[in-house]
Amino acid sequence: MPMQMTWRWYGEGNDQIKLSDIKQIPGVEGIVWALHSKMPGEVWQPDEIASVMKQLEQYGFNGDVVESVNVHDDIKIGLPTRDQLIENYKQTIRNLAPFGVKVICYNFMPVFDWTRTDLFHPVGDGSTALYYEASKIHDDPKEMAEYVMSFTEKYHMTFPGWEPERMAKLDELFEKYKPVTKEKLWDNLKYFLEAIMPTCHECDIKMAIHMDDPPWDIFGLPRLMVDAGAVDRFLSMVDDPYNCLTLCSGSLNANPENNVASIVRKHADRIAFAHIRNIKHFENGDFSEAAHRDCCGDTGILDILKAYHDAGWEGYIRPDHGRHLWDEVPGKVRPGYGLYDRALGVMYMLGAWDMMDKEAERK
Repeated sequence: MPMQMTWRWYGEGNDQIKLSDIKQIPGVEGIVWALHSKMPGEVWQPDEIASVMKQLEQYGFNGDVVESVNVHDDIKIGLPTRDQLIENYKQTIRNLAPFGVKVICYNFMPVFDWTRTDLFHPVGDGSTALYYEASKIHDDPKEMAEYVMSFTEKYHMTFPGWEPERMAKLDELFEKYKPVTKEKLWDNLKYFLEAIMPTCHECDIKMAIHMDDPPWDIFGLPRLMVDAGAVDRFLSMVDDPYNCLTLCSGSLNANPENNVASIVRKHADRIAFAHIRNIKHFENGDFSEAAHRDCCGDTGILDILKAYHDAGWEGYIRPDHGRHLWDEVPGKVRPGYGLYDRALGVMYMLGAWDMMDKEAERK
């Protein structure tokens, strides 16, 4: 299978972008989807899956990649309830298999899936983007949580990892995570993966862990997938071809010390899903998300794409996050997931890939 361009879509009634819009972007073959109404720990039912697949098939898209089947906090914490929740997760894997799903993206981040302090930060050209202001991240997460949740309530949106039901119990969640050290979190991740790997083999579905965003401990919570050493440890800890990565360039490169291209060169065979996101760093520790063009950020987008191409990589890829352009203002666009800048990103990525194909043919 050659590299396959995909697009994340949040579903009918939950995403302002229509499948008919995405169909007009040349080169997009698959839709990255999820059942966003499902809480972590719930089993995804075949009729629910079939409903989404029917929508995708009407436009000629595959639904090979799911992002995400979220992992319940009790599994991450290692509570006695985890075994039944893992059984539920395995049943969801089995229910997805008949519909052709090949990759499940997930994360193992405690409490918050991602952290930003401004969802629509001006970047200087009239557009806005997701922004992380280091000075606003304190020991108490409530200010950030209230900011994000007030946005979701005002504009009637759901954010993965920011489910209102979970955020309403924020103090309780933090209390439950208090005994969870970084090493304990590694142990719980290993327990989860070893339990589900036989089901992944049975169903021919790869599990692809997303990098932590941002890649450092935050609010006293440990983070695991933060650098090349962590990637090495993760892949060797459960050394199985169905235990894979969702290598997110932007998540890792929030720390400018991380060289994403070098990770691609080392582990291309274990990267099932690639997110291409560009980051612009500032000396005070702030960072902004940027256009996908290489020179617009510091992530090394062209080096990353070349590393994938040189490796003969065959996997799923998508433009991850983009600026909000033109009429994409709060209430009219999902933060980070507008139409225009991601479509530009698709064209930039495919243009670079096509050029590398041409160069390879000449040799």
